Amino acid sequence: MRWVLPDHIQDALPSEADKLEGLRRSLLDAFRVRGYQLVMPPLLEYLDSLTTGAGQDLRLRTYQLVDQLSGRTMGVRADMTPQVTRIDSHLLNRKGVSRLCYCGSVLHTLPSTLTATREPLQLGAELYGHAGIEADIEIVRLLADVMRLANVPATRIDIGHVGLFHALAARAGMVPGREEMLFDVLQSKDVPALREMLVDVAEPVRSALLLLPQLYGGPEVLEIAAARLPQDAEIGAALDDLRQLAVALGDLPVSFDLADLRGYHYHSGVVFAAYGSGSPAALALGGRYDGVAQAFGRSRPATGFSLDLRELALRLPEPEAVGAILAPDAADAALLNEVEALRERGEIVVTALPGHDGTWNEAGCNRQLVRRGGRWSVEPLQGE
Repeated sequence: MRWVLPDHIQDALPSEADKLEGLRRSLLDAFRVRGYQLVMPPLLEYLDSLTTGAGQDLRLRTYQLVDQLSGRTMGVRADMTPQVTRIDSHLLNRKGVSRLCYCGSVLHTLPSTLTATREPLQLGAELYGHAGIEADIEIVRLLADVMRLANVPATRIDIGHVGLFHALAARAGMVPGREEMLFDVLQSKDVPALREMLVDVAEPVRSALLLLPQLYGGPEVLEIAAARLPQDAEIGAALDDLRQLAVALGDLPVSFDLADLRGYHYHSGVVFAAYGSGSPAALALGGRYDGVAQAFGRSRPATGFSLDLRELALRLPEPEAVGAILAPDAADAALLNEVEALRERGEIVVTALPGHDGTWNEAGCNRQLVRRGGRWSVEPLQGE
């Protein structure tokens, strides 16, 4: 059938669209009052711009096409964060801290899970220009606020640090391709494959890398890591960052997972993933990505997070149907004034067009404007 949509691509029908739009408005308002300014990047760009600084992490997920004007390869965005980074570093060109937010559709070549859409509605916030842990604290707390405001509170926020992996991989002397394979194995926590990869790695680095998948839990994990991982300046700095997060975010459901790795070509420090009740997959992902802006000609510290509004909306109950008011199609000044007054109060008022085929209940109406004693009043809709 010609009108069937591709796999993992869906329409948003009225009830879902209403939830999505309500979430979008409320969460963007939450960003605004916290100083995050809205930007709207284009849906497609030249491929090099979309995937710069992120390597294959985004290139394999990005739909590609040829621009009929320039002949260059273009891509439909798979992630808005590189676009927002380009805006900060190349267009705004601010010297100090910049807080930006965004919301829009992205397109993936493949779904992230068996049930995921290939067209997420991505919402996120990014903080540029501050290299200190204070920026990471602000972003994680903002994420927790956003999930709470969406009525999908975070039940767990796992925090890791890719600096630990990079320090240990450097000590292991691995070439870049093999290092990336090790990254993927650690990320999947495939311990047998990890042991096989580390056969030729000398101690104490081998034992340290084998230990990472076991280092998850509360703040006590950080002290175990400090005692058992090699003494190294980069490892020490990463653990200090995580200790500060543990103290500053002690009121949130924070846990630590030192093998929680993402974005080999992308992330540079603290990474985190937020989960909600009944959700085995993370509802939001984020972290620090200081190196990405260099590709746009201006290196800037950066940290942020993003989530899929569609996934949040799926976890919300259906909104209570308020129903619309049916108004007759009449050239009556008093009626027009009453309709305008109702709409200003937020009521939905639908005009009854002549020749309507169907029921007004089907159109969402459960009340009607009726003229009684020379005045228009709202009454229950009868006979529909």
